Amino acid sequence: MTSTLAALFVLLSSSLALAGDPMPEETPSAASDEAGTAGENAAPAPAPPPAPVADAPVTSTRARLTTSTATTPRAIRPRIKDDGESRLEKKEDTVAGGTHWRIKTAQGAVHVWIPADYDRETAGTVVYVHGYWTDADGAWKNYELARQFRMSKQNAMFIVPDAPSSNDESVQWPALTDLRRAIARGNIKLPDGPTIVMGHSGAFRTVMQWVDHRAVDQIILLDAMYAGERAFDDFIKSGKRADDHKLIVVAASTEQGSRAFVNKYKFAVAREKMPSDVGGFSKRERGAKLLYIRSQYEHMSIVTSKKVIPVLLRVTPLKAL
Repeated sequence: MTSTLAALFVLLSSSLALAGDPMPEETPSAASDEAGTAGENAAPAPAPPPAPVADAPVTSTRARLTTSTATTPRAIRPRIKDDGESRLEKKEDTVAGGTHWRIKTAQGAVHVWIPADYDRETAGTVVYVHGYWTDADGAWKNYELARQFRMSKQNAMFIVPDAPSSNDESVQWPALTDLRRAIARGNIKLPDGPTIVMGHSGAFRTVMQWVDHRAVDQIILLDAMYAGERAFDDFIKSGKRADDHKLIVVAASTEQGSRAFVNKYKFAVAREKMPSDVGGFSKRERGAKLLYIRSQYEHMSIVTSKKVIPVLLRVTPLKAL
């Protein structure tokens, strides 16, 4: 009896010791790697990001983004003391053969670039507003914007400000005048030529608030007609300076809403594909007050392929270098 109890005691002690020890790590094999990969691929895909929405209610049909390129939301920015008057801090370097400045503002980073043979006397301004799931720094680097601006061969000062990266963020620059003032406070003198505003995707939330600015001559929406139709109606039809304005609407994910907008105007000119260079546009298309382009490039490829931005910048009042 005593020996039986002793054996049970030893067995129980061994079981408890094993239960308390961590499991040893297994060396993965090729078979387990394949199984793990298959399991990851079989997991439900994350839901696509929500389509950008305007700050004010709109009645138009909103498209939904079909590409899921979401990144980690931007970190909370450290507060920058800004009295609205002092000179802003900036860093200068050379990018894509041109001069680049990164200005720190209370509204986020602002990138400014000019080509090597920039001539301020005849230059214009291009403001590029990024879409969701990135910020000015991310768009500047990942989309190689300086290289794309150089490829356009246009004599302009190119500006890339911070903009909302999701529906949860407010528009950083609701007034274009404030952005222009920030550039001046960075001790950079803006040219006097035409101003072109180019916005991708959720950028429409910023761009739609600039339609009444006296300096804006042309707006280029890169798959961005999610909302704001009334503002863009004002820009090309009912506003005080509408007769002098031009609008280019490029559509991929926003095809339905973009076509609905364009179809309201008899003076609109449409084409089904982006040409490989500016020579692919007809004279009528280049001179159109409202030009619609059904893009063969998908939502993100429109701004990353280097096949759209450089070409469209040549269908503007800017001077060629």
